[in-house]
Amino acid sequence: MAKNFIKALPALMLAALVLAPLGGVSAANIAPDSTLVLVSPMLQNPEPVTIYGATTGLISTLDPQIAEDSISIPPIENLFLGLTDLDPQTTAVREELATSWEVSDEGDVWTFNLRDDVPWVRYNPATDETEIIRYVTAQDFVYGIRRACDPRTGGYYSSVAAAMIKGCDVVFNKDASSITEADLEEVGVVALSDTQLQVTTQGALGFFLPASGMWVFRAVPREAIEEFGRQWIEPGNIVTNGPFMLKEWDRNVNRVFIKNPFYPEDVNDNYGGNIERVSTLVVNDGGTIWSLYQANQIDSSGVPAAELQRIRQDPVLSQELRQNSDLAVFYFGFMYDKPPFDNVHARRAFSAILDRQTFVTEIQQGRGVPMAHFMPPGIRGAVPINEVGIGQPDTPGFDPEFARQEMERAGYPNCEGFPEITLLTYQGASDWGEYLQNAANTHLGCPREKIIIEENEFTVLLRSIRSDVPTAQRPNMFTLGWGPDYPDGHNWMHDVLSCKAENSFMRPCDDVIDPKIDQAARETDPAVREALYRELEELFFGYEGNFPIAPLFLRINIFMVKPWYFGFFDTDGLFGGPHWESRRIDQAQQLAARASR
Repeated sequence: MAKNFIKALPALMLAALVLAPLGGVSAANIAPDSTLVLVSPMLQNPEPVTIYGATTGLISTLDPQIAEDSISIPPIENLFLGLTDLDPQTTAVREELATSWEVSDEGDVWTFNLRDDVPWVRYNPATDETEIIRYVTAQDFVYGIRRACDPRTGGYYSSVAAAMIKGCDVVFNKDASSITEADLEEVGVVALSDTQLQVTTQGALGFFLPASGMWVFRAVPREAIEEFGRQWIEPGNIVTNGPFMLKEWDRNVNRVFIKNPFYPEDVNDNYGGNIERVSTLVVNDGGTIWSLYQANQIDSSGVPAAELQRIRQDPVLSQELRQNSDLAVFYFGFMYDKPPFDNVHARRAFSAILDRQTFVTEIQQGRGVPMAHFMPPGIRGAVPINEVGIGQPDTPGFDPEFARQEMERAGYPNCEGFPEITLLTYQGASDWGEYLQNAANTHLGCPREKIIIEENEFTVLLRSIRSDVPTAQRPNMFTLGWGPDYPDGHNWMHDVLSCKAENSFMRPCDDVIDPKIDQAARETDPAVREALYRELEELFFGYEGNFPIAPLFLRINIFMVKPWYFGFFDTDGLFGGPHWESRRIDQAQQLAARASR
């Protein structure tokens, strides 16, 4: 969700395909009323400058108004432009399709002035031709934002849009069968002209500007969506306006993206990037990815835990080793709509049995920081790490005596009468379930067989926990992680935990918690906002907390990057997706290494 995260580091692409590179035709040189088809010419390079990589993750969708996970959002970032963008080096807000903007004195009406030279293009994989369809206008943003508000679209981020855009909440909360075009026209987004867009927010939301570039608010081509329906995102159908285009997408095999020859070169500083193709091979396991990296067939890889010590001692490989945090916090989620976690005492008990420090050491091999609350450092409004929550400073979130007391208050002393529960994990996280089984057995006396672990592919897990899935078909618990979309506490407290969000947990609205979340969204004083978020963290994760989730750890990524591959790996994609156009490959060095193995 908000970039729902899986545990594995999404790797950076691989395929064996060789494609003729694209020419340097600029959209700025094409008359707005013209139609142009370009057949990609051969360049002097032996092949397009390519980021090769591999991943175990599957793209669930390329539709900006539907995407919700950390596998789908990176390609969308490169296929579709936003009103604004977050700079890959500094993460500061910068121009993208909007060249400037103004906000009203009240802080709730934003006017964006748009470029008029960015085309919608369609690439034909069969003929290798790229066609300009027309140019992007403000009306395309109106259509995209209204579509984000429409519950018929079926996007997780519709609830996020509803909390930000005036009138969006009204449409989002209507019965889908009764929505009319007149309802959509009440959403607070208007095209004042082809190059001027006005957006009215739900009050003075200080975080709206950095959030305005999110994929859910992006322009989309109405004619392509109406022509092809759900199939509009398929190769040959999809119409895009970003720096890259979709060439291939075989779900379980590979995906290939190529440079858009009509993309205006001056949209943003690309920091000397030279990428012409991004190619990803889908594989079954991280071990295969590591083997491909060692054979110089991919440019980046995660690191198997068993290899880490050897790599650190190797004079060559140690120079390729990198470490950072993507601010993703991982957790166990509880379902409120079925026993036993409809009982707050059971939720508190199962959170308090988790020794996060040991979990990070043993399960994560040190790749994380234990978390007793949800919002990590670096998010506006976040309290200092682990100042809130149960446990002690050296054992954040862990209090087995409290857990036993809460289990008794829940009506399950020594786990007597506790029902059999299902824990749904994504691929690679079944060891989390085993850790929970052992903790429940050790601290609560629950037989391990009481917790049934089901491991699912990530996109299947996301579908299985949605709030519209019948209660009987939903698990009791699940594993997931949350990575930030924009650097503000609203993205955590509201977009994940609010009863007005997608609310996979089915948490009932609370008279104290949810009004406080709304209050924090509109508060302009940073000190007051931090105080509100501190209160909310305590209300969720303190000793009297609600506990919709059991926070576990803040992820630390340890990964490998070849010496010929350059980019802002510590900051690019920290919020949203990475910018492929800002990355660079020393192709001579890359191809020589690939040929040597």
